[in-house]
Amino acid sequence: MVGFKAHPTGLLALTVGWCIYAHHSKILFFLNLMIQEMPLYEHYIKTLTRNPLNYILKDENALYYECGYSSDNALYLKCGSEAYFITDSRYTVEAKEKVKGAEVITAPNLITAARKVIKKAKIKKVFYDPKEWSMHAFEVLFAKSSVVFKQMPDFSHKKRIIKSDKELKILTQAAKLGRKAFKALEKEISKNGFGENEYRLTYTAKSILSDFGRYELSFDPIVAIDANAAKPHAHPTESRLKKGELLLVDAGLKYRRYCSDRTRTVYAGKNFHFDTAQQFKSRKIQKAYDAVLKAHDNAIDKVRSGMKAKKVDALTRDIIEKAGFGKYFVHSTGHGVGLDIHEMPYISSRSNTVIEDGMVYTIEPGIYIPGKFGIRIEDMVAMVNGRAVVL
Repeated sequence: MVGFKAHPTGLLALTVGWCIYAHHSKILFFLNLMIQEMPLYEHYIKTLTRNPLNYILKDENALYYECGYSSDNALYLKCGSEAYFITDSRYTVEAKEKVKGAEVITAPNLITAARKVIKKAKIKKVFYDPKEWSMHAFEVLFAKSSVVFKQMPDFSHKKRIIKSDKELKILTQAAKLGRKAFKALEKEISKNGFGENEYRLTYTAKSILSDFGRYELSFDPIVAIDANAAKPHAHPTESRLKKGELLLVDAGLKYRRYCSDRTRTVYAGKNFHFDTAQQFKSRKIQKAYDAVLKAHDNAIDKVRSGMKAKKVDALTRDIIEKAGFGKYFVHSTGHGVGLDIHEMPYISSRSNTVIEDGMVYTIEPGIYIPGKFGIRIEDMVAMVNGRAVVL
């Protein structure tokens, strides 16, 4: 799935702009940041090792990463070597069964409970991610407190940028299930999809990707025909799929909470398939498709650990520009994938993030000609032994 975030790769990043973009029920935050050169994960590891931080987290995936459990009403508080999972009585039993490495505290008011723990621990500074908190919630936490609450944007994302071996196995399985779902969707569209509108095709994609409710989706699938595919985050329309048209499908599912993400653009003909070898009747579409595929393959083949993310972006962008479609490549080359569908690293022309083994991200170049067609090809890759491996 396309992510238009810029690239907060330094601990001392300075925000110079922001906007919010909503796709269906999902909110994506796009931040433009000035970047320091030191790899953020290296700084974090050294900082956490030397001086364990006091911090408070609210985001569900951040909580899950810390203790193996989350709920929609909970806080995770780390005070030196002690950790606390604070939730309400609806989740007490399950939290006590599943939370690892933290004391479970049940309270009707989570912030009041957190303040009591902080006061008892006699700590003077607590870090928090301002993106997780509403202004009202933070004001309640901060009110009449002598404790210094220090902002650390993207705190959890920075901790999670390098995946563990366990996480890599889970993400590999998520991607495998995603490929399997695309194969099933291919058969369904080939058999019953022609004549159906994008609403119905999207519903079908949701049903198949989720295995009819077994898995959560990474995001609402994007299923777009011809001109609608020229919108990177297209919404479904009444347009019906006909033989000879272009179809773009961007979809993913979650396995053990970790996301998969994949995009294919295909010629909807007699031999309908999601393989990357596609033949379009239109010469212009074929030229654009071949450029996108070449850019996609070039980046995966040539990226190396130690390379800056902006160099990876150039591996796709240069090819598309040389093919004459540069102004139609309107987003970054990729984004990290993990517990969240958009994580660090961000593969952008402005990102100085150093690519390292253990990172997982997408390669998804695209060409979008308004009113005509859109093409995107996307795969998830993991950096293993210095090279990209397609998951």
